[in-house]
Amino acid sequence: MSQADQNRQFRLAKRPEGLPKTSDWDFVTEAVADPGADEILVAVEYISLDPAMRGWMNAGRSYIKPVEIGEVMRAGTVGTVLKSNHSDFAEGDKVSGNFGVQTHAVVAGKEARKVDTSIAPLPSYLGVLGMPGMTAYFGLLDVGGAKDGDTVVVSAASGAVGALVGQIAKLKGCRVVGIAGGAEKCSYVVDELGFDAAIDYKNESVYKGMKQHCPDGIDVFFDNVGGEILDSALANLAFKGRVVICGAISQYNATEGMYAPKNYMSLLVNRARMEGFVVFDYASRYGEGAQAMAGWLSDGKLKHKEDIVEGFENFPDTLLKLFNGSNFGKLVLKV
Repeated sequence: MSQADQNRQFRLAKRPEGLPKTSDWDFVTEAVADPGADEILVAVEYISLDPAMRGWMNAGRSYIKPVEIGEVMRAGTVGTVLKSNHSDFAEGDKVSGNFGVQTHAVVAGKEARKVDTSIAPLPSYLGVLGMPGMTAYFGLLDVGGAKDGDTVVVSAASGAVGALVGQIAKLKGCRVVGIAGGAEKCSYVVDELGFDAAIDYKNESVYKGMKQHCPDGIDVFFDNVGGEILDSALANLAFKGRVVICGAISQYNATEGMYAPKNYMSLLVNRARMEGFVVFDYASRYGEGAQAMAGWLSDGKLKHKEDIVEGFENFPDTLLKLFNGSNFGKLVLKV
């Protein structure tokens, strides 16, 4: 069987304890299936690697059902239609969808979305024009209520979501401070993305940095990290401040329980609020978000960076880049 006839997959073999290990995955090869009625066959070209994937591997109640043992790992993907039995799709169409960590996928047509590579390259539909873009747009503007004159602080500011949050905030007239790890990433968010300041959590006090760069307090804190960084933000909130809980990557591999915020009483003192959100709740409005993001992108007002690693077989090791801080921008696996 040639590689073109093989569907290679990574399936979840067991629930990870701490960081995922190679032994937590089964590498499976099977024949490429033919699409049935109203289905399409997609050759997956790029796979999105996101911090949320770590949570999907855990059992228990969450905002989405866990990936079951033996199932193909869930992931956002983009690729090309090889065969179509659906009237909306033709061979050669470029599509996006949650097709999983596999090289080929047979899916119902309603589970795929056509994308236009004349607007942006295919990997961009996993980043600025994909789930991270929608997360940044709705999380900052709807949940955070960011407005002209606000001071916005973003953790994981050089990452797929954080980099977009900061740029959108600048477009809306906000003062923006990013938190990132290392001089290179901090320089990127200020010099390339246009943030007003950056705090290097690896080499300086985040609490003191917030005091320095946000003398009147933080109006919107967009959090992707959790832990002590969230605590520092809570201690520096402005009156009526808003904390947007998008993620907590610092806690996803904790084996002894999550770090609990100590400064939550700041919410009472400042009449502030802290709200979690999941981008899937805004699915009915993705068109609105995509139109806005595409407009800013075509006008040259949004910059984005993809960290592309080649080789499907490298999935287990590449995923770990998210948790050791070695990725720079939107992490994507090229099949």
